[in-house]
Amino acid sequence: MLKGVGLAALTLGVAGIGGAEALAGHPPVIPKTSPSGECRLPPLPYAYDALEPVIDRQTVTIHHDKHHAGYVAGFNNALKKLSEARTSGDFGLIKHWSKELAFHGSGHVLHSLYWANMGAAGGEPAGELKTAMQKSFGGLDKFNAQFVAATAAVEASGWGVMAYEPYMGYLLIQQIEKHQDLALLGAIPLMVCDVWEHAYYLKYQNRRADYVKAFMKIINWKEVERRLLMVKSIVGYR
Repeated sequence: MLKGVGLAALTLGVAGIGGAEALAGHPPVIPKTSPSGECRLPPLPYAYDALEPVIDRQTVTIHHDKHHAGYVAGFNNALKKLSEARTSGDFGLIKHWSKELAFHGSGHVLHSLYWANMGAAGGEPAGELKTAMQKSFGGLDKFNAQFVAATAAVEASGWGVMAYEPYMGYLLIQQIEKHQDLALLGAIPLMVCDVWEHAYYLKYQNRRADYVKAFMKIINWKEVERRLLMVKSIVGYR
């Protein structure tokens, strides 16, 4: 299982599971695999310059077409090598390829969520998401303060994540290092912010906190609420 995002991968359609498609007529966040069984790089849901001035066209282009594509390729390669190991019975590199699977697979999942939870319109949470955020954080302002602080303080490279924890029925804010470390197993990512330097350095240089604050203005809250409703429809309400 991809550490910390295994359930998210299932519910958000990473492997082409159809649960998401039935909810509100939306497709899964990540496209189904190709006929050969390999994962594919999902297209952006908007133009490369749609997030300006918060995130510039060049950053989006390099980030999506090079970095995200690299995680897809790495994930597919790890799956291939593990398949070859099962066929040959040689598991001498099992530790290496298991790490590659978690790193690249989680990178693919998180990037796919990242692109889709941004949009130029921005706005504020509404409906059930607003209620859940009030219950879990005490309102939008308190959520924003904690999310910005936690995400800006991620050590080295990683992600800020708002996730749904189904056992308690609460929303949580997590720091994830790399793509898979420190994640709370079972918590399902609903909104993510990439703080690897490739996500912001061309425009913001070393001002990570400024990037995170600007990111908060382009969150697609309708998409985040859709994910929450979808997850609850699958794992049950609390």
